[in-house]
Amino acid sequence: QVQLVESGGGLVQAGGSLRLSCAASGRAFSTYAMGWFRQVSGKEREFVAAMNWPSGRTQHADSVKGRFTISRDNAKNTVYLQMNSLNPEDTALYYCAARSVRSARIAISPAEYNYWGQGTQVTVSS
Repeated sequence: QVQLVESGGGLVQAGGSLRLSCAASGRAFSTYAMGWFRQVSGKEREFVAAMNWPSGRTQHADSVKGRFTISRDNAKNTVYLQMNSLNPEDTALYYCAARSVRSARIAISPAEYNYWGQGTQVTVSS
């Protein structure tokens, strides 16, 4: 079991940056694959970025590639999402997710993740 708590969301102007954090509690955080997703009201949850376990390989959605970066610090039981060059289309509720599966494939579907945080709101003004 792992519990996830996101933080770092807020209101930012277009072109600005934010860093989201996801603090995990529970055992063996380093053995979980981690992901970030986002959701706008009335729409499906959308893949943003993920980091695989055990390889540590990452994948980012085309819409954020080159602007967002997922990383993790296992010593702090925390995964991050650095978001640069934000635009209004990035406005959403951002969720952190964990997956307790050892795989060579990076999971990009929300259905493949076992654990979820409560979300943190990111709002980008134009």
